[in-house]
Parts: sequence; structure tokens; C-alpha cells
Amino acid sequence: MNQQSDSNETRAAHSEGSGKIEIRVRYAETDQMGFLHHANYLVYFEQARTELLRSAGLTYKTLEEAGFLLVLTKAEVRYRLPARYDDLLTIATQVIRTTPVRIEHRYEVYRDSHLLAEGTTTLACIDRQGKIQALPEWFMNRIGKST
Repeated sequence: MNQQSDSNETRAAHSEGSGKIEIRVRYAETDQMGFLHHANYLVYFEQARTELLRSAGLTYKTLEEAGFLLVLTKAEVRYRLPARYDDLLTIATQVIRTTPVRIEHRYEVYRDSHLLAEGTTTLACIDRQGKIQALPEWFMNRIGKST
């Protein structure tokens, strides 16, 4: 599956509950040292989550239109090696845990076989008034892992 996103090359491959996308680092995403700025890893994680959801036949737009909003409640990143301008990165994403109101993902960022960064995020489901609500059954049936 090939997609262009905001001039940033993205390719995706997925299996149930996990997937991989490729992203090429753009010049505007680097810092003065020529490294991918640390904040952009979270942007890449979001892109990987979005494509994982899309591979399950769902979109954030569909969820939001149905009144289910997913908000980030926790994010962690461990940086191991720097990524640089024009590097082609692979972001592996996996649903590691779901509860009736939360989804946890794990990410690994690679350049070739080198692990550059790894992280986790937790998303909670809220309604339009900001109150916690259960994720819909039709959503839970498609995204995989639960505890």
C-alpha cells in the first residue's frame, strides 16, 4: 500500500494488532545538528497508529463522528540512535493491551536493522464532554489484544 502524506513518503504493511510503516525523514523535521527532532518521533507514532487503525478498516474520523474520541494520556520514548535527514525509517506498531476504555501501543523505529527509538502510548476514550466512556464493541472486535 503506497500513500503520500504531507510530502512525507509513507508505506504501510499490517497484520492483526500490529503493523509497519515506512517514513522518510524530511529536512524540516531535523534540528540544527541534522538529527530528527525528538518531538517528531511522537508525530511518527501517531501516523503509525492511524495507519494501523486504517488497516483494521477503521478511521479516527469514523470514531469521532460516532462520538468516541481518543485522547493521549501517556507517551514514552527511549532514544537509542539518531535518525537523519532523508533516512528511510520503519515504524513497527503493536497493540499491546486494551481495556474497555484504553488502548496501549508499542513502537519500534528502525533504520535498516538498527533500532533508533522505542516507545509506548496510552489512549483513553472520552465523549464530547470529556468524560471517560467505553470503546464501542464494533471497535474492540477489530483492533485485537485485550486483557
